[in-house]
Amino acid sequence: MPVPFESRTALEVARVLGNSEIAGRALDTPAQLDVLLAPWPYSGRRDHDAAEARAVAGLRHQLITLWDAERDATADLANAILVTHGTAPQLVRHDGTDWHLHAVAPDQPLAARIAVETAMAFVDLVRAGETDRCRRCADQTCLHLFFDESRNRSRRFCSTQCQARVNVAAYRARRT
Repeated sequence: MPVPFESRTALEVARVLGNSEIAGRALDTPAQLDVLLAPWPYSGRRDHDAAEARAVAGLRHQLITLWDAERDATADLANAILVTHGTAPQLVRHDGTDWHLHAVAPDQPLAARIAVETAMAFVDLVRAGETDRCRRCADQTCLHLFFDESRNRSRRFCSTQCQARVNVAAYRARRT
């Protein structure tokens, strides 16, 4: 399934933020937030203070809930986020990126922009009937979030390390 650039970015940020919550990683300082978001620079307002880091950290549970929800519940959750933040979708070009959709003004707080952009990404997935591609790792010791981009929707693990760990454990169990 081809996913638009802005939706792919929003899903990656949601995945990384959700996995940081699952892993119990703190997100209390601007430096921690900067490290986490370094691969996905956000245009627009950045306060670079502890309040911004805490606001983004406060989104993590909501993003995990959105990730784990069934399709109809995903639509309801995404709509609630969009209503809460009073979205006004606009096509924009910036930083060398061609036309894409922003649904919240660049002067809004980072947490609001992350929430709205993630909701918009999930709107795309709901409309395409692809919400089931948002998964949890099948390794019960991991349970990290990942997006299954395989053609046949067969990916079960967030990484090859988790897949190998489960396969080795199954092999050892069969050998005993």
